[in-house]
Amino acid sequence: MAAAWTVRDGNGQLLADFTGGSPMEVGRRIVPGRYDAFRLQVSSSYREVFDRAVNQVLDRQGWQIVRVKSAARASSISTGAPCAQAA
Repeated sequence: MAAAWTVRDGNGQLLADFTGGSPMEVGRRIVPGRYDAFRLQVSSSYREVFDRAVNQVLDRQGWQIVRVKSAARASSISTGAPCAQAA
């Protein structure tokens, strides 16, 4: 079963605009600047800067990056329905 990652807002809604295959991919969608995917993989200092930027956005918005496992959960992302089962 393929896993996807997305953002859950403070109301428990999953935000389909920020869906990705990994938490890092979701993070790249939510930060205002552009971060190079290769450098994120190979440079720990670059990744630390990126992680700080992601955490600032998440804290400011009251969001969390969460894993969505099944097709049923993925469909709730696309409809915008709340999904109590997301981990």
